[in-house]
Amino acid sequence: MAAKLSIFYLQNTALPASELAYIAKVSHPTISSHLSKLIDGNLIIAEQHGRHRYFRLANEEVAEVLEKLGTIAPTVQVRSLRQSDQLKQVRYARTCYDHLAGELGVKVTEALLDREFITLKDGEYVVTEQGKKWFFQFGINMEEANSKRRIFAKPCLDWSERRYHISGWLGAAIATCFFDKGWITKAKENRAVHLTRKGTKALQDQFGIEMNVDCQQ
Repeated sequence: MAAKLSIFYLQNTALPASELAYIAKVSHPTISSHLSKLIDGNLIIAEQHGRHRYFRLANEEVAEVLEKLGTIAPTVQVRSLRQSDQLKQVRYARTCYDHLAGELGVKVTEALLDREFITLKDGEYVVTEQGKKWFFQFGINMEEANSKRRIFAKPCLDWSERRYHISGWLGAAIATCFFDKGWITKAKENRAVHLTRKGTKALQDQFGIEMNVDCQQ
């Protein structure tokens, strides 16, 4: 079941059955059968847009289960230089549903902890008073979290780094800021994100983070 779900694990977007069949390299009858089972299991949802149906993961919790399963999944067999490059990019920086993961997501989380802008309490991340001021200047208003019906912030075990990144409302807000500021851009072919030159400098200035330049845009 995890292998079937993994074809959705690109971005927090809905995809048509034809594109999912192409990604999974299976026939249309096969993908239709899998989609029906995943819907029955409440793991994905279908959305009707005109004459077409689009499919997406049911929620963030399903995405986080996939991320955790990645920590025990067999090592991917790399069969081409292109596949090797794509795997390197995904490990470097990617989205996990709607928040940042990979080396980038983990380093941002650890930097926020080191600066005591967030702290871990009872299995969830809590923003400190100085953190609230910093996030507000960064472009994230903590008051907006009260109007959203989702988990605020919790550790999500990163399958490639074997350490934790931030998920929940706060993780999504951080990722949105990174995109809006032009620090990262989305890859077209997978869920990797590319760190821009502007983002490289900003990470050093605001987080004290230095990233390997080999995978940058």
